[in-house]
Amino acid sequence: MPELPEVEITARRLSTALAGAEVESALAPGMVALKSVEPPLGSLAGRRIGAVRRVGKMPVVDFELDEGFQATGDGAGSAEPLSLLVHLMSAGRLQVFEKRASLRDRTARVLIRLADGRELRLREFGTKQRAWAKLLRAGELDGDEMVATLGPEAWPAPPLEELARRLDQPRHLHPMLRDQRVIAGIGRSWVDEILWEAGLSPFKQGSELDGEEVERLHAALHLLGDAIDRYEQVIPEQVPDKLPMPLQVHRRAGEACPRCGATIQAIHFKDYVMCYCPEEQTGGRVLKDRRLSRLLK
Repeated sequence: MPELPEVEITARRLSTALAGAEVESALAPGMVALKSVEPPLGSLAGRRIGAVRRVGKMPVVDFELDEGFQATGDGAGSAEPLSLLVHLMSAGRLQVFEKRASLRDRTARVLIRLADGRELRLREFGTKQRAWAKLLRAGELDGDEMVATLGPEAWPAPPLEELARRLDQPRHLHPMLRDQRVIAGIGRSWVDEILWEAGLSPFKQGSELDGEEVERLHAALHLLGDAIDRYEQVIPEQVPDKLPMPLQVHRRAGEACPRCGATIQAIHFKDYVMCYCPEEQTGGRVLKDRRLSRLLK
């Protein structure tokens, strides 16, 4: 699933490529991809892309108006700036292509066709069709439920005191750091990296953290900025489907910990895997793998 660093570099590359491009038309082939009705997607015609940015793990495409713009067709009367809020879920990708997709392309969810022949395309791999987009009036974006309920951005890191206050809950760190209402931008990959960097157990409760442990966790958020810096060096103008994530522990079960050499362990859940170093994070204890526990029942 694209997380803060991956969405940030995607937004930067798209903004550079698309700023000023005029929209010719827009459509949503995905059956459930468009989660908004008003304003209609057709109201993007004639607008220009102002910028592409990020809110939490969600890209936002801002559409501006030229002086003298007149809305036509489905967008008549909608002469105001608009923003497209996109949630990529686990398999969505937002990319620009030189040629337009065929309407038979089963990965296409939302297509923004540009006057110069290019196309901004929300694609999704697999059959679940969970990725979505909402077209909103620019002034309504911050009030949308998906944005209004976000916690502070994980990068740049929030103030230490605010992070300490938000983590002071009787919840395990691993799911709590992935809760976008607590802190925005961290998902299943980077939470493993952050907890490893901080030397904290994924099952330690936030309310049990002492001051020094909160400071370590706060400092570990630098990994997100480091990843963005790395992506700036290696990601081309056309963002690939799969980014070379600079991960040290996530999905590296069985390998040696880069710091201490202990074997990285994993706990498998239904939809994801949690990786950790037992020597540095759990006092040398190897935690039970849920798969093995089910087999022994």
